[in-house]
Amino acid sequence: MIRLAVMFYVRFPLSLRNVEDLLNERGIDVSHEAVRYWWHRFGPMFASEIRKRRIESMKSSRWRWHLDEMFVKINGEQHYLWRAVDHEGEILESFVTKARDKKAALRFLKKAMRKPVSPDLIVTDGLASYGAALKEMGAADRQETGRWLNNRAENSHLPFRRRERAMLRFRRMRSLQKFASVHASVYNQFNQERSLSTRPNFKLNRAAALAEWRGLCAT
Repeated sequence: MIRLAVMFYVRFPLSLRNVEDLLNERGIDVSHEAVRYWWHRFGPMFASEIRKRRIESMKSSRWRWHLDEMFVKINGEQHYLWRAVDHEGEILESFVTKARDKKAALRFLKKAMRKPVSPDLIVTDGLASYGAALKEMGAADRQETGRWLNNRAENSHLPFRRRERAMLRFRRMRSLQKFASVHASVYNQFNQERSLSTRPNFKLNRAAALAEWRGLCAT
């Protein structure tokens, strides 16, 4: 029940009360405050377990990374959510900062580069902060910029944007960082690239993802 509630809330653009109503329709009587507690308590645990299970498959992320930042309002103030995705749409890292300068880009890149593998190619937009940070890290030769090259990162923002609207934005940086991290892991778990596979294969992959999700520990 806890896994189902957390999956509903994190994966889909639903409010806490929407999740409460969906569970009630299934005969599960819980309040939206219980759903809030479950997401805060168990969401990070589920996300951590998903990351551990997927760590071996990160070898496929060695080829190309796409980096981009999106604007997020916190109590009316503009912040930046930096995100790194690989060439298959796997979300590798999410990081929240108040600024969009070289220092912020460097912190984000250092955090992302702590992954088990590093990319052969880093695709960014024209923001100068990326170039300055990569130059300081000695990876300027791996940067690539160009029109439409970073569409993979731009498109990966859309599911989070839909989720952000349902939550009526965020109130603290810590809350945004926490939710972005959990949302990334859950998105990776269920992202099947359905437009690139046949219906039978998609159904098999979806069933496998759900079975793996049901095996996550909630203790």
